[in-house]
Amino acid sequence: MTPAKKFDRFPCPGCSADMEFDPATGGMKCRFCGHTEALPAQSRAEIRPHSLDESAAQGAPGVLSTQALEVTCTGCGAAVVFEPPQVAGKCSFCGADLVAQPKAADPLIAPDAVLPAKVPQEAALAEVRHWLQSRWFAPNALQRMARQEGIAGVYLPFWDYDAGTVSQYRGARGQHYWETETYEESDGRGGAVTRTRQVQRTAWYPAAGEVSREFQHVLIAASTSVSEAKLNALEPWDLEALCPYEPAYLSGFKAQRYQVELKVGFEKAKGVMQQTIAQDVRRDIGGDEQTIDSVDTEYSNAAFRHLLLPVWIGAYRFQDKVYQVVVNARTGEVQGARPYSALKIVLLVVFLLAVIGLLVYLGKRG
Repeated sequence: MTPAKKFDRFPCPGCSADMEFDPATGGMKCRFCGHTEALPAQSRAEIRPHSLDESAAQGAPGVLSTQALEVTCTGCGAAVVFEPPQVAGKCSFCGADLVAQPKAADPLIAPDAVLPAKVPQEAALAEVRHWLQSRWFAPNALQRMARQEGIAGVYLPFWDYDAGTVSQYRGARGQHYWETETYEESDGRGGAVTRTRQVQRTAWYPAAGEVSREFQHVLIAASTSVSEAKLNALEPWDLEALCPYEPAYLSGFKAQRYQVELKVGFEKAKGVMQQTIAQDVRRDIGGDEQTIDSVDTEYSNAAFRHLLLPVWIGAYRFQDKVYQVVVNARTGEVQGARPYSALKIVLLVVFLLAVIGLLVYLGKRG
């Protein structure tokens, strides 16, 4: 695998400060003097998959950039990478202070492509505020998410798999047919009357065969720091906008190191593929109903890409439990968890009881 391109820093030609990636323009921007620069155009043809079976896939690791630092959260175990002059700060995934000393980023299977952040932080905050409007009784800790320091930009790791499959199956095909059934019912006068009705039956016939399919872009999250349900709810990702990995995209953002290893991710991808294969098998069996007894699948030409997909994320602790709010930095979709503030609920109940008491009192006086 080709290691990631290496750039030491991104100095502003106007004031020499470090420039950062700007989601609004898709280029680099200096937050001090406002100077902007476009990133070089890159071809998606450069985003080539790597064979899962090649020994080089596990070797030839790269780094995100020569400047990248890495710190591991002692609270949740997430490892994040960032570019100076950005600092580690709080853990984006659990809200804990990052007390460990940052170190030079360890080698990893280098990213092949990045989906550049498109939603600026202020726009993401606006989406969070809109999401909060429908969250009654939210604690003040959640309200702080709507402030500038409440969310941070993070690129999450994903594995993107391709594979060819050939599946041998055994099962049965159910064919519906109708039979006339005779039954008796009361005639309402103490007697019985004989009637008939049509009843659906199913005849079963053994079935066996083979189905094949070419899978592309089976996306598996390589992060366990955000729940799978939240990540699924953030979809869709516009993968057609992927760009070959460039360290400049990381400037001003953090990137999480993958927690799900490549081979483990492929086993999860097989589970996703099997769902589609089962649909193909049922279609191949035909009939009105199908049962599947066994499916034996062989995989060929398995390949992968390491992708970084952008989110704005914030986390806070409330009564010893961690809550996250995550924004898709391409679409603005918000997914989050929230507790209920018992104090706010009690205060509302007290207020309503006071209003009811006042109305009763005024009614008696009237």
